[in-house]
Amino acid sequence: MPFVMKKNRFSQKQLCVLSWWMHPKYREYDAIICDGAVRSGKTFSLSLSFVLWAMSTFDNYSFALSGKTITSLRRNIVTPLIGTLKSMGFQCTEKHKGGYIEISLNKITNRFYLFGGKDEGSAALIQGVTLAGILLDEVALMPRSFVEQAVARCSVSNSRLWFSCNPEHPSHWFYKEWIEKAKAKNALRIHFTMADNPSLSKRIRERYERMYSGVFYERFVLGKWTASSGLVYPMFSTESHVVSDLPEDFERYVISCDYGTVNPSSFGLWGKSSNRWYRISEYYYDSKKEGMCRTDEEHYAELKKLAQDKNIDTVIADPSAASFIECIKRHGEFKVIPADNNVIAGIGKVCDCLSARKILFSDKCSDSIREFSLYSWNESAGKDLPVKKHDHAMDDIRYFVSTIMYPEMSDGSYAISVSRRS
Repeated sequence: MPFVMKKNRFSQKQLCVLSWWMHPKYREYDAIICDGAVRSGKTFSLSLSFVLWAMSTFDNYSFALSGKTITSLRRNIVTPLIGTLKSMGFQCTEKHKGGYIEISLNKITNRFYLFGGKDEGSAALIQGVTLAGILLDEVALMPRSFVEQAVARCSVSNSRLWFSCNPEHPSHWFYKEWIEKAKAKNALRIHFTMADNPSLSKRIRERYERMYSGVFYERFVLGKWTASSGLVYPMFSTESHVVSDLPEDFERYVISCDYGTVNPSSFGLWGKSSNRWYRISEYYYDSKKEGMCRTDEEHYAELKKLAQDKNIDTVIADPSAASFIECIKRHGEFKVIPADNNVIAGIGKVCDCLSARKILFSDKCSDSIREFSLYSWNESAGKDLPVKKHDHAMDDIRYFVSTIMYPEMSDGSYAISVSRRS
């Protein structure tokens, strides 16, 4: 079956991904793993190759495309893939009720089911289906139970497995079970860097290199499976992120809260000005240091003081602080919502905002500034976890960025490329 592609649009590694299944050197492999840096072109070449292989090898069979969520799958794979396939002469019809895409060329037609693998319960979604092949994008973000169930569904003769991901901790189960054991599993591993994407200019690559530091630079720019170590936010500096003079006017105000009884409580007042958010002031109460715990009502009184007479859009609260959230609701003065509390994804988002100087801090916010210099990775954890110390202002800042700033960014007011987390 002939397909027309312009070779000069692809790097050597991308061309290898596109053709491995018919290359004499690689075609006996049962699986392919593409891992490495963000924006390296691995996902597009892998997904296109997957469909070309399926359409060249099978007729009237079922396949699966899976991402962390259906939303991320459509954004990262389905939308760009369908456009490319149609330009090559394929007919692509989405069957929303059936949850699949029907792809045809000449007299050959196959079904490609869409799955999300966000949690342990996702494994049940894919049980019972028989597949001739599956592509798992963002596989390192999926639970092992889902991936193993998905792999087990590929029982058709000559079926193959296709994986792509950005690096995580080197103790991650996928790294240990698939990348380190690629030879034993008869899998071809192709490792990508940003230099392997010919559509990425030198200027854009240099911008990515400036955006990241520490473990995120190692993973997202260099494509290494690196253990987290040192400070969580090494890019934070008083010279770049702390200001003594604040804008005179703010167009919007938000308060973020990390709530504690025995542990410290940290609240931050944020103001938006010219597409940038400033931490104007904060409330930080350490009951151990002060020798006395405060009640929900006492914390609420401090919340009101922090708000002053400003028109607060929303209070973002620690989702585990049910009693304090209820206290705020009972008073009826502020809208309150539980924060997005995905720790690792949230840390990545804060890193992005710090690197782009989209969040700045008044020099009066001494506890936030202090915690930035102390908040570090737990190097003995065997996975990405920060040490549970000096993290209370860090948590309320993360709540604010994840819950307020990132929804804004996705609406188009601000966007930079980050690791593809859902």
